[in-house]
Amino acid sequence: MSLDSTHHQKAVDLAKLTYQATGAAGSGHPSTGASLVHLVTALLYGHMRHEPANPGHPSSDRLVLSEGHAVPVLYAAMADLGIHYKSGDDLRPVTPELLMTLRDIDSPIDGHPNPGLGMPFFDAATGSLGQGLSVAAGLAIAAKLDGLDKRIFCLIGDGESREGQIWEAVDFIRDHDLKAVCPIFNANAFGQTSEVSPQQSADTLVKKLEAAGYTVLDIDGHQPSAIVEALATHAQHQHEPGSAPVALVARTVKGWGSASQQGNGHHGQAPSGDALATVLEELEATARAVGAAADTPLKIPMMSAEKPASPTTTAAPSFEDALKAAGMESVLEKGKMATRKAYGIALQAAGHAHSNLVALDAEVSNSTGADTFKKDAKLADRFVECRIAEQNMVSAGLGLAAAGKMPFISTFGKFMVRAYDQIEMALLSNQPLKLVGSHAGATLGPDGPSQMALIDVPFFRGFTTMRSHSGHRGAVIVTPSDAYACYALVQQMADYDGSVYLRTLRPDTEFIYGPDDTFVLGGHQVLVEGRDLMICASGYMVHEVNKALEQLDEAGIDATVVDLYSLPFDADAIADLANNNNGKVLTVEDNYGGSMGSAVAEALAATGDGFDVQQMHVQYLPKSGQNPDELLQYCKLSADHIVAKALEMLSLTPA
Repeated sequence: MSLDSTHHQKAVDLAKLTYQATGAAGSGHPSTGASLVHLVTALLYGHMRHEPANPGHPSSDRLVLSEGHAVPVLYAAMADLGIHYKSGDDLRPVTPELLMTLRDIDSPIDGHPNPGLGMPFFDAATGSLGQGLSVAAGLAIAAKLDGLDKRIFCLIGDGESREGQIWEAVDFIRDHDLKAVCPIFNANAFGQTSEVSPQQSADTLVKKLEAAGYTVLDIDGHQPSAIVEALATHAQHQHEPGSAPVALVARTVKGWGSASQQGNGHHGQAPSGDALATVLEELEATARAVGAAADTPLKIPMMSAEKPASPTTTAAPSFEDALKAAGMESVLEKGKMATRKAYGIALQAAGHAHSNLVALDAEVSNSTGADTFKKDAKLADRFVECRIAEQNMVSAGLGLAAAGKMPFISTFGKFMVRAYDQIEMALLSNQPLKLVGSHAGATLGPDGPSQMALIDVPFFRGFTTMRSHSGHRGAVIVTPSDAYACYALVQQMADYDGSVYLRTLRPDTEFIYGPDDTFVLGGHQVLVEGRDLMICASGYMVHEVNKALEQLDEAGIDATVVDLYSLPFDADAIADLANNNNGKVLTVEDNYGGSMGSAVAEALAATGDGFDVQQMHVQYLPKSGQNPDELLQYCKLSADHIVAKALEMLSLTPA
């Protein structure tokens, strides 16, 4: 009787199930899964502390499959162990029969890991490669904040390690001493089209990780005793003060156990018919060759019953009281404040009101306003400095959200572009993120267009047109025009169980609103009611439209002004306002098109009524300017340009 023989038998069994499931589906990545069978066996059957009937238990060890295409091997283990999935309100065990519905349209056994479909064993949707280690780091931060003794394992493909985000996460784990994370590099030497680059070879991965300050265990990924010993070493190092984090580089064989599936050309190929029969015969022969025999009982270790404290929520103070508490009463007398700075005050207040709120920033917290949270002694342990690595930051936020935290993630809106893929994967995971992009629009000034968020609205707007698995809008976009609105909308974000993207401005803006004004996600404010023309604006452009009102009045134009601070919005209410203004609508925004103006045009077109909608937005690449007025003049979005467009729409000429 030996551990090795039993692990070999289980590995063969999992490989068979993997090939059978992908064969039934007619697609999948069984050869990658076969390279992982011994690692999965060691983890799920003897090392990880987890409870198959309650896979979402907050104290269970976690496994993030960064190389998400290899998921059939995990499904195979889930079917073998009876790990539960969510069906409606019930938890049911994954069965071998359910496994064979892999990739069916009505099956929870999706082609890649997807917790949004009711798979609580997974914390994040993966498959867009390079993101899993960051998610694991976010889970580890949450565990540290909750005081939970848990370990987080991450299986990473050698080819996927070409992605820079992997190394962002490697550094991040070192920065925050997240020794609970155990990165396991599956070095099977083959990618999709050929062998991996020498830069992703097992030898080079070992050197890179050692250079990053890790204790690296270079092991045979098909030698059970070596895997078990390496995992025990990680567990030991986790709580040793001063010890380095542990990473495993496991040398594996793609298509292990089946000679016909090894070498190049088998990635993403699911054998069926005679080819599948050959694979199963080869696996039987391999079992005999390695002495596979289920002669030693496998037992999942006991899991701690401890749970994190339930999050608490209290009412946030008013904006004015929050300013006074921060010693910033002078702002009220001044009557103006940048919305990015108001965000900082709002974030601090929300942090005190919500015990599970965690703030993340990418080394620009003194620009985004998040440093107000960071400098608060009572909140500082819930601030996570992510450095200049936006992709890692967003995926770490996903990990935090999966662990029950409320991540507020801030950077320049322009730099958020780098993490669009990661944001989409978080939404696919059905985990709510609160994203904050500062320095939005063309009013940035001397720093120029490399710092301006101009394309962010069209990207996020796509998510406002769909709904997640939980029924929420994919995302809500809010662009407040003053500090009162920003403060109120941040509190709304914290209370909302869905994803929101907040855009804030660099320049100071005058107060338009006061303590009695209310703001809701999906709302708008009517600042002036007229009958000739409705002008919809957001953010800084609300102020520019207000500047244009005097000239419009002099020209005899009675305009309605709407602060359309939210996407989506109440389409019926906007249509009613448009009808009250002879169907004449002008939209004004200082970012590229496909944004708020397009949303208004689509909403009005859907009514079937006749409207004249004209859009003003940035149509040419901006440049540096000394102040917002110069930029808006350059972009043809100044008050004078707004007046000229209004006169044109009403077939009038300047007086």
